[in-house]
Amino acid sequence: MTLYIDPPTWPGHGRMWSHLISDVSFAELHAFAAGLGAPPRAFDGDHYDIPSFRYADAVRAGAAEVSSRELVRLLTSAGLRRPKGRPAPPPAPSPPLDPR
Repeated sequence: MTLYIDPPTWPGHGRMWSHLISDVSFAELHAFAAGLGAPPRAFDGDHYDIPSFRYADAVRAGAAEVSSRELVRLLTSAGLRRPKGRPAPPPAPSPPLDPR
């Protein structure tokens, strides 16, 4: 399991922010973020916004430090990139029930 975080260089709401991603799945990302105590509202389509004062906590918990450019590359190559305004893909269909 590898999660990635970029430096807290993104301003907003009077603080600086990092982006936390997974290159495997959103389930992995949500579980890691929950372990950090990130609220669900911090999820922004394909990443979590992490305030600068929680950056070290994410790294201590195992998130790998990468540049913002590398973070986008990893997210895109994993097929998990969701640009603003692009809706999430529909959930995968459930397997058919065995009629037996």
